[in-house]
Formats: sequence, structure tokens, C-alpha cells
Amino acid sequence: MNKDNIKKIVLAYSGGLDTSIIIPWLKENYNNPEIIAVSGNVGQADELEGLEEKAIKTGASKLYVEDLTDEFVNDMIIPAVKAGAKYEDYLLGTALARPIIGKRLAEIAIAEGADAICHGCTGKGNDQVRFELAIKAYAPGLPIIAPWREWDIKSREEEIDYAEAHNVPLKINRETNYSKDKNLWHLSHEGLDLEDAGNEPLYEKEGFLEMGVSPLKAPDKPTYVELEFVKGVPVAIDGEKMSAKDIILKLNKLGGENGIGLLDIVENRLVGMKCRGVYETPGGDILYFAHNYLETLCLDKMVMHKKQELAITFADLVYNGQWYTPLREALSAFVDKTQECVTGKVRVKLYKGNMIKAGAWSDYSLYSEEIATFGEDNVYDQKDSAGFINLWGLPISVQAQVNKKNNK
Repeated sequence: MNKDNIKKIVLAYSGGLDTSIIIPWLKENYNNPEIIAVSGNVGQADELEGLEEKAIKTGASKLYVEDLTDEFVNDMIIPAVKAGAKYEDYLLGTALARPIIGKRLAEIAIAEGADAICHGCTGKGNDQVRFELAIKAYAPGLPIIAPWREWDIKSREEEIDYAEAHNVPLKINRETNYSKDKNLWHLSHEGLDLEDAGNEPLYEKEGFLEMGVSPLKAPDKPTYVELEFVKGVPVAIDGEKMSAKDIILKLNKLGGENGIGLLDIVENRLVGMKCRGVYETPGGDILYFAHNYLETLCLDKMVMHKKQELAITFADLVYNGQWYTPLREALSAFVDKTQECVTGKVRVKLYKGNMIKAGAWSDYSLYSEEIATFGEDNVYDQKDSAGFINLWGLPISVQAQVNKKNNK
């Protein structure tokens, strides 16, 4: 890539530490190109405040703020919920958001006639892969600049030094310098004391948790919430019809208040290392729990077990940045087929970080109290089980006879 030919760059811009210093760095190291900043709104709320002024002040020619929240929920989050996709218990909050932002970066770069796209992901992380695979899917061949793979800066402390030297305003300081990612689905925390796996997360410390409270600070009284699903998609909460996005936002509030959705995990990154982080996903945790609860009624054994098996593959694809691939599309088609009868209501009790099943109902339920009862029934002949067991155990009996014959 000839730097002299790079005259216009589209930058994935969050206003955080990395992207804040990237604008002046690009100006200094890429022959003063025009920088067009793009911020994908995936529900990070107050983080978008004052972003345009900051971007222009630090050298960008303009800022796009793209509202991707509905697309994020409907095209990314809900398909993952229906799939039951979890990566080592992680509900994929960052992983689901990056492809949709990468796609929009590519679309804007093409429309603006940009010579390159830039992102602020480190060479140690997963997000560099997620952004770049999405860009390759929508703007193949367009050069991608990743300053962390080029510059001499080695740490977040040195980034702060650079920002101070270039008069770049920051919302963080050296003591609160967690690496965070926030959207309407989750908030992640990495770095500082969390880098030592022996340190307990500071859940009770004021300001650490942003989407909820520690279970220790949750109310002593439980909260009940009832969710309604149609074909695996949430359509109502406590009897009130609303969009999936609004349901998630309401569940975030209810879950957060009750200390739901905290995950402390050492996960296996795509780039080969283990990383420790804390995730807050209050609404997502409730939604996954309720959806799975309903599926236990509505899915037959073979479908449920195969779906659980493929959920790992689905989660791996999302985590590894392979959303825009034929396999992910094929798995989504399979999942949609399994959801045709996942319709009904689920009640969940929230209490001090716990989710407790409190009832589920569906017209498509395969559970029959009449068949399963320990009491008297007229539909199940228990004598039938003897012949079933004989046939089911026939290979074991034959093997045992052969072993005996051969003194094995």
C-alpha cells in the first residue's frame, strides 16, 4: 500500500482512546489525508454525545452517525438468540455488533470514494478480524489500515501520553482505564486489575457496573417477568406488545436492577491467547433463558439435540467474524425451521442474580401431563417397555455372548 495514494480514509470512530488518537496519527503518517469518521450507533447511548464536535476538532472532515440499532437487533441478535449461540458462555455482545458496523463502513467508503478504511482494533484482539472480514465481504480489495499493527505505541498508557501531547480530549484517566465496549446488548470490561485472574471483579465498587448492580445490592424481593414468543422471536413483555429492541431495553432495566447477567470469564480468543473479561448482559441473559425454557416444551428430542450441537458452530462463526458466510446463512435457515412452533409464554422470577423458572405455556407443547404422570393413566402401557428394552439392548447382549464365548 503506497501511503501517498491514500488521500481519503474512512475511519471506524467511537471517540474512545484508540480512535481518538488515530485521527491525528493518520494525518501525521499518511500525508495528511481527509479523514471521514463513521460511528455505528448500536445502542451505546451517552457515548455518542459530543462525538461530532470531538471528531472535527481532532481533524476529521465530517462524522457519520449511523443508527444501526434495529438492524443490530433484528438481523444479528435475534438470530443468535434463536440459535442459542453462546461462545464459552459469552453472549457475543461485541462479536454480533462488529460485522454490521464493518458492513456500513464498507458502504460509506464506496459511496465516498475512499482510498482506505481504518479501524482502531489491536493486533491482539478479535475485533480486527470481525471488522476486516465484513469489509472484505462488501468492499473486497479496499485497503485496510490498522494503526496498532503499524505504530510504535505499545500500551494504553502510551496512548494517553500521545493524546495529551496532541491535545486530544479523553473521558478516561489512568486509574479508570478499563478497555470497554458498550452497546444495547452488553458492556464488556477488560484490563487493569482484571488482567490478574486471581482478582475478584469489583462488582460492589461505585461506577464499575454500568448496566446493573451487584447481586448483593439487588432487592430482597423477587421480580417476575413474562415473555411471549412467536416463532422464537420475543413479541411481548408482561402482556404488552412491543418490538424486540424495546423488549431488550426493558429487560436490561429489570435484569440490571436484580443483578442478572454478570459473567466473569477467561475465554479463548481467535488469535490464540486466553483473555479475562467481565461482561454485563442483563436483558440478554433473561432472553436466552426464557427462549431455551420454551424450547424444552416445543422441540422434539432429535431437533433439540442437533440444534444444541450446531449452536456451538453458530457461536464459533459469530465469534470468529464469519457472519457473512454461506455456512452461517445455512445454519440460520436450519434454526428458522426449528423455530416454527416455538410460540408461547414464559414466566421467569428474577432474584439477586438468579433466574428461576416460574411457568411456561404453549399451544405447540409436546409435553403431555397425561403421559408423563406418576398417577394412573390410560394412554401408556408400561408392559410395552419390556420389548423395547430387549430390542434396544440386543447389541449389548450379542456382544456379551461373543465375549463370553471367546473368554474375553
